Amino acid sequence: MIYIKGVSALRAKVRLTGHPLGNAASVAVLMALLSPSVFAAGESTLGTVTVTGAAASGAQKDQKRLQKVAGNTAVIDNRQVEQGRAANAEDVLALQPGVFAQGTSGTAANKISIRGSGLNTFYQGYVLGTKFLFDGLPITGPGGTQEDFLDMQGIDHTEVLYGGNASEYAALSLGGAINFVSKTGRTAPGNYARFEVGSYGYRKQQLSTGGVVGDSDYYINVLHNERDGYQDQANNEGRGLAANFGHVFSPKLETRLFVKYREEQLTNGNTLTRQQLKHDPRSNNAPTGRRKDGTTFIGNKTTYTFDDGNKLEVGASYNNYPLLNGWRYSPTPQDWRSKDINLTLRYFRTGDRLFGLPSDSSIIFSNTRASLADVKSHNRSTGAKIQETNYTGSRDTVLTFGNELQLTDALWLSSGLSFVNIRRKAEIEGTTLTTANPSNLPTRVEYVENDLAPRLGLRYQINPELQLFGNVSRSIDPPVTWQLGSTGNPFLYDVRPQKATTFEVGVRGSHGIFDGSLTLYRSWVQDELLTVVVRQASATQDQLTATSNASPTIHQGIEAGLNALLWTGASGDTLDLRQAYTLNDFKYRDDDTFGGNELPSLPRQVYQAELAYRQASGFYASLNLRAASSYYIDYANTWQAPSYLLWGAKVGFQAPSRKWEVFADLRNLTDQRYASAANTAYNANGRDSANFYPGDAFSVTTGVAVRF
Repeated sequence: MIYIKGVSALRAKVRLTGHPLGNAASVAVLMALLSPSVFAAGESTLGTVTVTGAAASGAQKDQKRLQKVAGNTAVIDNRQVEQGRAANAEDVLALQPGVFAQGTSGTAANKISIRGSGLNTFYQGYVLGTKFLFDGLPITGPGGTQEDFLDMQGIDHTEVLYGGNASEYAALSLGGAINFVSKTGRTAPGNYARFEVGSYGYRKQQLSTGGVVGDSDYYINVLHNERDGYQDQANNEGRGLAANFGHVFSPKLETRLFVKYREEQLTNGNTLTRQQLKHDPRSNNAPTGRRKDGTTFIGNKTTYTFDDGNKLEVGASYNNYPLLNGWRYSPTPQDWRSKDINLTLRYFRTGDRLFGLPSDSSIIFSNTRASLADVKSHNRSTGAKIQETNYTGSRDTVLTFGNELQLTDALWLSSGLSFVNIRRKAEIEGTTLTTANPSNLPTRVEYVENDLAPRLGLRYQINPELQLFGNVSRSIDPPVTWQLGSTGNPFLYDVRPQKATTFEVGVRGSHGIFDGSLTLYRSWVQDELLTVVVRQASATQDQLTATSNASPTIHQGIEAGLNALLWTGASGDTLDLRQAYTLNDFKYRDDDTFGGNELPSLPRQVYQAELAYRQASGFYASLNLRAASSYYIDYANTWQAPSYLLWGAKVGFQAPSRKWEVFADLRNLTDQRYASAANTAYNANGRDSANFYPGDAFSVTTGVAVRF
């Protein structure tokens, strides 16, 4: 048994101040049952993650690499996640401080936010504010990230790099980057079958095979999933393929081809009022439908190792993610086409000397171009085209230079500079809409912006068990293409890139039974891209949103996590506790209208914990919770989403041979009615409006996995 542990241990008490997490009684029970105190730690660490065999090497290697980053990072082994329901990114990113990931309406649609990135994301098939990659190859393009591939199919482990710590992937977003590392024939050999079934018609079937043939290896995974939905008329179904093929030409040269394909038919529930949330959470008077007829990702990564040990990675990928929005129910269906081409170059040098000191350096290049991007809407009844908007030619180009200089035996200086070239192009090529144009907004927007994003960090090894780090960085988030405007108005919004300066300081380490980290950060944001729902969806009209550059804002918070191995039995049985605490403090600096109001859409405080018992014989059981404070749903700060506290439990058995496994995953044990997420209004005027996505009531998922 091999344990992957985080890199830190700091024992600190965190007082839950500000907005209450539910009520005082709930908090008292929570703390009494799960923790003597809420220990601070924050590097979204793995806790005590058990991996075996060849699969451990990949996760361990990346964990060791990220320990050298002068900032917050995490590695999540997906085999730990698969000891329960493993349906989407929410399941994988649970218990990660600083990361808010939650599904909406029981679908694969996820709101994923790191440090408030993309906090106003709306659930129309995209995730914003964070760069997503497969094996270092971007799936985020000028149009954002579609949530198609967030089903975690064929993923071995997941890297989370917060904010400016994601420069090695040419990621300059406020939220940083999330990199999904695929299983291969070398890390997951043999045949595997997995079947899950659960409440609300949930069903998932997955088959995979992998192996090594000489100098080559292969891995193929096929998946089918479906769900009737918690809300009425909220069924969804998907089918996917994930495959990769690798070949080692020599000890110096190797290559790998990646193929992913997914089809989906989704029917989403409509948003509810708080009154409906409490008394009729399954109602769905205005469902919306999306169909994705073959999202395709094809990529190749080739690595060459020079005689001196330095490495060059060359990556290229093609992303095609069509979307028929309004496939069902909408009176004006929209046909979205997005085809991106990406080129990535990464060169790493180690063992050099600079000013007589040990030096490692890197050069990273990434270019993602929308080779075809447009959206067309038409009248469902007549078939007549209503509007066409074209974004073809938009691109994001980043060139990054990085260096790590060892100043002393215990002190490292990290520095870097990124050159950024952003092109945005949007043009309404035809419309029959006659909506009044406020302020003479344009029908064509095209601009090119060049900018610099420096970063500087320090990492100090106090002792072999304890490390301090700090950094300052610049982030640049260009608007995704459709934030300029899509189909609802006959005009566009000339929104510009969001920029921020972030300061981060933290400590991480491990000592005895404890392992954890604590990170504090503050971001000064200029021109933050904020979105508001200006018209709710109904049976006769689609939802309409608008995006603009805001006045200066502040994002600051605490990311804390602590893992503790509470008990080890003579036979190898264990009892461990994982905890994660996040404080989100996002607000205007001094807005002319809203003053110092809080930014809406994310809980101010989130606490997550899991108490897990594992027997050496293979039996395991755990109790978990997720508590979130209330938060405003409008910029005027007049109406709030309710706080919630959700209990869950898992129980399962893995055969000593690891040939088979069974589990049961129970969620929302108290059957609480709550909002998993909310749309954002401009000013709710203190009235209960339909902005809330209901979370699932009590649910049970059971599953079996077999290796053969």
